This record gives sequence, C-alpha cells and structure tokens, in this order.
Amino acid sequence: MSQHHRDLLAPKLSKFGLEGVFMARAKLLRLISGDEDSTVEFKRDDIENYKLAKELVAFLNLEGGTVLLGVEKDGSISGVTRDRIQEWVANLCRDKIEPPITPLLSWARDAVPGRDVLAVHVAAGPDKPYARVHHGRKTYYIRVGDTSREASREELERMFQASRRLYYGLKPVPGAGLDAFDGRRIRDYFKRVRGGTLPEEDDSTGWETLLKNTKLMIIVAGHHTATIDGILLFGQTPHHYLPQSGIRAVCHRGTEPDYATRADADLRGSIVPLGTPSAGIRQRGLVEQAWDFVRRNTQPRSRLEGGRRVDRWEYPEEVVREAVINALVHRDYSTAGTAIMLAIYSDRMEIVSPGSLPNTVTVEDNEDRSALRTQPDPYQHHA
Repeated sequence: MSQHHRDLLAPKLSKFGLEGVFMARAKLLRLISGDEDSTVEFKRDDIENYKLAKELVAFLNLEGGTVLLGVEKDGSISGVTRDRIQEWVANLCRDKIEPPITPLLSWARDAVPGRDVLAVHVAAGPDKPYARVHHGRKTYYIRVGDTSREASREELERMFQASRRLYYGLKPVPGAGLDAFDGRRIRDYFKRVRGGTLPEEDDSTGWETLLKNTKLMIIVAGHHTATIDGILLFGQTPHHYLPQSGIRAVCHRGTEPDYATRADADLRGSIVPLGTPSAGIRQRGLVEQAWDFVRRNTQPRSRLEGGRRVDRWEYPEEVVREAVINALVHRDYSTAGTAIMLAIYSDRMEIVSPGSLPNTVTVEDNEDRSALRTQPDPYQHHA
C-alpha cells in the first residue's frame, strides 16, 4: 500500500484503537493497511463468484482467512459498488462451496473517504476438505503464502484422513487379490487371536468374505481386492505392491551419518509374524526384524543386583518395539519411495517415519514430530 493511503488510514486506526466499541473495525483496517499473505486476500468487488469461492475454499482448507472486497492488488482502496453484495456473497457460499458455509461479513465504512470495504471472513473449516463447485466440477484448493492453488493428490488425501472421511489403509491395492496374502499368517492369526470357526484352506470364497468383513479386502468393480492395511499386515511380499512399506536399518560408527556404516539392511515383510502352536514365532514380522537388528548392533551392559550380575540392553526391547510399531502404524503411506529409517549411532538411536504431518496438525501439536530419539542409558530409558 502507498504511503498516501497509509497516511489516510492512520487517523482512523488511532481513533478506533481508542474507542473500544470499534475494535473489530480497527482490526479490519489493520488488515487493509498490510499486505496479502496466507490469511488475507485483496479483491475488487467485480470479481466473479466462482473466483471468490476459490479463495474462500483455500482459506477453509488451511487456517481460515479474510477476503477484502473493494481493495486492489496494490492495496489501494477502490471501494464496494456491487448492489446487494452481502446477499451475493451468501448465495455463492451456498451454491459454489461444498459443503456450504456461512461466512462472517464485516464492513469498513469510509475506509478512505467515500469508499467502503467488505471483509468476508471464514475460520478454518471443521468439515475439510472443502471444494469449489463450478460447471458441475469440484476442485479443492489450499492456501500457500499469498497464493491459492489446487491441492495435490497427497494433500487432498491427508485432508480426508484428518477429517476421518477417508482411512488410507482401506484403499484398495490394484492387482492384489487373495493370492497376495500369506495364507499361513492369516490362518495363524485368526486361529490364535480371533478364534472361532475358519473357512477351509481351499475355500477361497469363504476367506474372501472373512477378509472383506474384517476390512482386509474390499470389492472393486466386482472383484475382491486387498486393502493397504491387509497387504501391510499379511502380505506375502508387501514391498512388491508398496515399495515404501519396509524399514531401512543402518548402524553408524559415530554420532553422525556416514557412508562407512557398521551394518546396513533393508527390512522387508509383513508386520504380523507367523506364530507356532506353542505361542512362539516361526517367521518374524517387521517389528521382530527391527529388534533383531538393534540387538545385533548394540551391546548389553552389566550391573550387580543383589550380588548377581544382570545384563541389560542399551535399548530395552519393549521401548524399541513400541517405537517401531508407532512408526509403522502412524507413518504416511501415501508418501511413496521412502521407507521408515532406523538409525543407530554411538550415542543414540533414531526411528524416523517419513511424510508430512496431516493438514490440521501443527509441529506445536506434535513437538517430537516424526523422529523418535532414544539415548542409551542402562538404568533409565525414554522414548
């Protein structure tokens, strides 16, 4: 905004700052005196309804924001001239945005002499993702800085996940039918954990029905298809369908990453282990493989307890298992090409789950973010 317009606004801001009843208007004028950013957009009042809907949808899908009608891109105030503009805004918020919304409308009368500005404010939407509807087509937008752009496929999926309108694990895995499952693991799991009567081993229809009822398969175009959760938990070769499903395990010699590693392994396979009739493990799942790698590449420490020598691992098994399970369960599997990283250093272990935080989650909400760090201590551990 030009200095001339800032000078015109200054007395009004001072006045509104002194008069408490006008504080809302003062805030509005402060928005006008600033620049466009991730929460503020300037628009002429002759904007087309679908274009205004785009800006509001982008704000709804982020943290909310305000469109100032009657303000030029350079911050100069042209004012509102459209007849019945409040009714026009209400109609487009009902007809051009899905789900429909009710915005908060605020006037700044005489923002500069003889020119009014209308602020259209929306809070962060509780029903994300929101779409702009135009010519029968839905388009999802997000706000990035001072620009509204179409959401990527990954961003849209995260918004659906965050709103609990989409569970990524229930998506089908193309080309994965009943033969993509490790039948031994499934039979072992349902027998040991769930109990009850199971279909015969060669009863494909019975197993497809059971797996569909437990959401490990869904029907797509008339065919039973494995879900992402089904492949991750019980797949014969999960990495064949989901290359990002494994764990990259590395043991470094020092405190920083280095090409000269002590050990390096790609851990692959299903999450659920194959058990034995005596409650043992015949074939390890990813969690057990991760613990084996940690155990091979760390040393137990000894101490005397009651006159007896007791060996303790640098990282207790229950801590490692919990950290790995959390990484496997909570990682963003829509982020392709990157596996979970398990890295052992001389002074710590890190388990890093790749992917962005969901759109409605901030770093402040998850202060430990996606990296779990555990310091070796023979007597006190934390994760």
